[in-house]
Amino acid sequence: MSLDKIFKAYDVRAVYPDPLNEAAALRVGYAAGQFLGRSSGVASGGTVLVSRDMRPHSPRLCEALVKGLRSSGVNVVDLGMCDTSFMYFAVNHVPKAVGGIQVTASHNPIQYNGFKISGMQAKPIGADSGLKDIQKVAVGLSDAALAVLSPTGSYSQLDLWDEYRKHVLKFLSPLKRPIKVFIDACNGMGGKLVPKIFEGVENLTIIPVNFEITGSFVHEPNPLVAENMVPTQEGVKEHKADLGVCFDGDADRCILTDEKGQTIGCDHLTALLCEHFLNQARNATVIYDLRSSKAVEERIRELGGKPAKSRVGHVFMKALLRQTHGIFGGELSGHFYFRDNSFADSGAIAFAAVLSVLGSAKKPMSELIAPFKKYPQSGEINFKTEDKARVLDSLKDTFRGAKIDELDGVTIDAWDASNDVGGLPGGWWFNVRASNTEPLLRLNAEARDQGHLNAILAKIKPMLGEEAKGH
Repeated sequence: MSLDKIFKAYDVRAVYPDPLNEAAALRVGYAAGQFLGRSSGVASGGTVLVSRDMRPHSPRLCEALVKGLRSSGVNVVDLGMCDTSFMYFAVNHVPKAVGGIQVTASHNPIQYNGFKISGMQAKPIGADSGLKDIQKVAVGLSDAALAVLSPTGSYSQLDLWDEYRKHVLKFLSPLKRPIKVFIDACNGMGGKLVPKIFEGVENLTIIPVNFEITGSFVHEPNPLVAENMVPTQEGVKEHKADLGVCFDGDADRCILTDEKGQTIGCDHLTALLCEHFLNQARNATVIYDLRSSKAVEERIRELGGKPAKSRVGHVFMKALLRQTHGIFGGELSGHFYFRDNSFADSGAIAFAAVLSVLGSAKKPMSELIAPFKKYPQSGEINFKTEDKARVLDSLKDTFRGAKIDELDGVTIDAWDASNDVGGLPGGWWFNVRASNTEPLLRLNAEARDQGHLNAILAKIKPMLGEEAKGH
């Protein structure tokens, strides 16, 4: 059996039961147990936490994963069904925990499943930080060796919901006025998380939809897809709510709407939340996704903070937040990161932080966000391109008079340029990144006004290939 196709850049993920099934979970468990036990330096192998989402095959995969882990010699503590951010909290809360594995496929359709693996301090285990080592052992395990695996590590169960609730609510300031929130849990882990954590909060009224955990999804649990936000947008307007929230499948991300049902860009939300966090730690670092609006960097500087631009992806965002000891960070995908949450992301804490800001403000959400929506943006546009490297080189050559950085793909910045750059007046920037998995280039652009944005898009779109629809 070839397992290579189930290993991705940041996690293990595939369709159940082929190629991801109980036999694969057993192999991954054994290999992950070896890696986590060895890398921890704990003589006895230490304790690995496991948890799972609500997918119908998650319990079976979790059981096989546990057998593999215990057969590697580590002890296992089972946290039950919970959101992924619960796991990040637990790894830092449970004594002797050397890592944790959440059985989940996040926002993917119901036929998918997978494993998100964390090491000590909830550091993500990706391809460059141990996942390739785990893959090598899992793939190399013979059927004969698999047949004689025998659990030697202990197994126990632990309910940490009370502790988790206390942790999340540390990030929630008392609401000074009544707040009504419409929440779509997408039949995912938000349906368990929200009542467990936020029920009984004074001045908070929650209107729930799709909170039932049924083993299927009414709609895809991916709030980055515009059509999946429609129930939230309509629900906010119907119920005259102050805020709309849509959680993804494992509830580590949420996308918001204002009281008018307008979806809020996560870069604009990052800019809004900066003041809340920088009030707690003046001059601290705030990290942001390099695709973010210039308004984010401007806001951080305006408040006396230190802006730090990150590569796209939770592995890079978490690493930079930890490296800079930053207080907070935001990514366009809906992941928000917090120093006081072991530098990890949390959909629950992001929601609590937004409630804290909105609950003490005298303005509605739309007016709080409006100052940061000052520059027109292209949004992410994908292009089919076979020779991605050649196109990126061409962009650098064409716009060589601009500021160019290659932190992630190529960012060309002529925001403050006084002379023409590439035949265009300044007042714009763009980033082009290559997809890791498809022959695609991803473009994000922003300008000081719509005219400048139209001009730069007209210039660079023909250079990028055929625009890809549906991505």
